[in-house]
Amino acid sequence: MNYTEDQTQHIVDAYKAEASMKTVEKLAEELGKSTKSIIGKLSREGVYERAVYKNKSGTSPITKAEICLNIAENLGIEVESLVGLEKSPKGTLQTLELATGAQQNL
Repeated sequence: MNYTEDQTQHIVDAYKAEASMKTVEKLAEELGKSTKSIIGKLSREGVYERAVYKNKSGTSPITKAEICLNIAENLGIEVESLVGLEKSPKGTLQTLELATGAQQNL
């Protein structure tokens, strides 16, 4: 057994009190384990919350494929008719998405 029941309870309680990577690092150092081991244990206990990626502006990222799908919906066409559009620069796709969405709302 890697962790005793007391250690497991301590890890879970500490993480529930402050769910952060800093807490994981502190627990790893305190128990002489790796951070991956602590994360694994927290995952098995069902309490670990994976960090959600945010882009520079603080929003959740959207893929080019999703933007192309939105453009197709805004235009009322099948996304298959826009094959290759996802290879365009993301900024260009976002501008096109905004423009097509605005036209539909007129």
